[in-house]
Amino acid sequence: MDKDFLATLIIDYFVAFGVIIGGSIVGGIGAYLIGKPPMSIMYDLASSLKIWALVAAIGGTFDAISSLERGIFEGTHADIFKTLVMIFAALCGAHSGTVIIQWITQEGIK
Repeated sequence: MDKDFLATLIIDYFVAFGVIIGGSIVGGIGAYLIGKPPMSIMYDLASSLKIWALVAAIGGTFDAISSLERGIFEGTHADIFKTLVMIFAALCGAHSGTVIIQWITQEGIK
């Protein structure tokens, strides 16, 4: 892996992480302002924002899909591998953010 690709993976991880953490906390503030239970809303938001965190981290779905298509039909397997690793890094970031929100809210922990 080259240095630029590793930097992209780190950015993808933290963008997805930030979408979950930031969206949940700001949503919790909004819930507080309208009189809803903020911790419960934060927990629900963390779960429902996962797909949006993934989309934000990889820069939109069209680029990733076109990269996968190019890899499949033009035989460039490196594009497929890079795209899948980027998606995996974003999923790890989103999951890490969700786990931290679950830890903060103490909901969903068994």
